[in-house]
Amino acid sequence: MQALLEHMFGNKLFKTEMNRKLGFFLGVALVAANVGFAQNVASKKVKVFTTAKDTKLRISENGTLSFSPNAQPFETEATVFIDADRTFQTMIGIGGAITDASAETYAKLPKALQQEFLKAYYSKTEGIGYNLARTNINSCDFSSYSYTYVKDNDKELKTFNIAPEEKYRLPLIKAATAMAGGTLPLYVSPWTPPAWMKDNNNMLQGGKLLPEYRQAWANYYIRYIQEYEKRGLPIWGLTVQNEPMAKQRWESCIFTAEEERDFIKEYLGPTLHKAGMANKKLIAWDHNRDQVYQRASTILGDKEAAKYVWGIGFHWYETWTKSDMQFYNLRNVKEAFPEKELIFTEGCKEKFDMDSIYNWSLGERYGYSMINDFNAGTAAWTDWNILLDETGGPNHVKNLCFAPIHADTKNKKLIYTNAYYYLGHFSKFIQPGAKRIITSPSRDVLETTGFVNPDGKIVVVVMNKTSNDMPYQLWLKGYAAKTTSKAHSISTYIID
Repeated sequence: MQALLEHMFGNKLFKTEMNRKLGFFLGVALVAANVGFAQNVASKKVKVFTTAKDTKLRISENGTLSFSPNAQPFETEATVFIDADRTFQTMIGIGGAITDASAETYAKLPKALQQEFLKAYYSKTEGIGYNLARTNINSCDFSSYSYTYVKDNDKELKTFNIAPEEKYRLPLIKAATAMAGGTLPLYVSPWTPPAWMKDNNNMLQGGKLLPEYRQAWANYYIRYIQEYEKRGLPIWGLTVQNEPMAKQRWESCIFTAEEERDFIKEYLGPTLHKAGMANKKLIAWDHNRDQVYQRASTILGDKEAAKYVWGIGFHWYETWTKSDMQFYNLRNVKEAFPEKELIFTEGCKEKFDMDSIYNWSLGERYGYSMINDFNAGTAAWTDWNILLDETGGPNHVKNLCFAPIHADTKNKKLIYTNAYYYLGHFSKFIQPGAKRIITSPSRDVLETTGFVNPDGKIVVVVMNKTSNDMPYQLWLKGYAAKTTSKAHSISTYIID
């Protein structure tokens, strides 16, 4: 038998015939697989949810689409091409900041409105399913006054006490966590060390951390995290310093790139590890997109600092124009340091004006940022204050801003801006663990991003900032589903 097999496989004619037959059967199998896949696409249904200006649509289910054969769209057919075979970063979560201002405003609401508010943000079924949160260490501008957790000159932190949070902020964080199902990843950010730790002896107006207090300040983060975790609120991560290159009239502190790098590698990183907190996600920068690459390259280019850093946080202030929010700077960071994550840590519309609370551009700013941030590699996105009052505060330095939801505390009602709905088109449908995929539009009026959820469903978000309806089609593996993007709208498509 062995001699026979050697003779057969050594025979060129036999091998040629076997290869031909093998190729035939493989070809038949591939055709069958492709036909099966095509039939699978043809059977898929697409649910559509839309928010649109001058309509009553607010994350409203407004139709179901079907796929039809369209192997190659013509140039005249506006198309969003979907490629779920190419995956990128993994979604961590989407949420907002629970500040003192948000908590104080929430406390002024009747119980029924408090429950409505919590459901609106944190319910997975009745709201937009927020699953990530940020809060401030010490006071920030969105506090009613400046405060710290220790008495002056207490370098050993013996007087450390987070009592200023007990009345308003901690109860709201606990309520939000409960509404989110018992788990709400939370990260914390300092605006400033205590005044006595700084060279200007002031919590406001910038200033720098004095060298002799670097270890005490690193210990401060540890104590803060421990106090939260004693109360059953685990901390997912922390940023080193909010807006380290801004001298503000409110709480602020300056760190150059080199200073932040050295503080991380010599103090904060080792202190976290020594305290058994190596699993906390340490986020550097936490400021605007304009200088994000310089900061990232300085810190992550140092191996000793980089080993402690999970990712780079960024804001959108001072980088906003009609056409350019410097998303290419984020791409540069992700391409240079692919092993590190990008997280949007703060953004809002500044200079609150009640007359502009329903301005449609408010939501479009969110949609435009989120789509392009995700396409640049961002893995998590957190808005600023989840709630403010009818003045755009409270804020102890009158730095009044917009929030997705405002409370009219005088008339006891909630005001939902369109930013809330634009945010919901992402947070309600894109789940933690989702992988970003390719969505490629053939028209520049369509802004789009897409993810495939852990359950296999494809989520595609499409936004139209123009004043004209835009007919187009979603294209997947040779099949297309026709639809229309309404003027000034955002839609989420769920492909089963």
